[in-house]
Amino acid sequence: MDRHRLWLSTIMRHHIQPQARKLGIDKRSSWHTCRHTFSTLLKANGENVKVVQELLRHASAKMTLDTYSQALTPAKRAAQSKVVSMIRPKSTYTVDKPRGFDLIGVSR
Repeated sequence: MDRHRLWLSTIMRHHIQPQARKLGIDKRSSWHTCRHTFSTLLKANGENVKVVQELLRHASAKMTLDTYSQALTPAKRAAQSKVVSMIRPKSTYTVDKPRGFDLIGVSR
């Protein structure tokens, strides 16, 4: 019966981490990384903090916000962009798109 058990460490080591490497992700990943990403994506998509708290089984919404939801909000991104534009001059180069491709890279 043991040979049919799914061990989380085995799934991570033999399935998830190799796929991450194939995608060019060299940073070490763990189940905590997946949990953090899950929480951050839920918050970024506007999910209610109480729902995220319950999904993660935290004792309080404050713990969820303080621990996992460190994603940049649009306001934070805008503020960072302003600082970057003050420090780094505007680029003068342009990027030409390949012939036959629209803006999202789908061939016509």
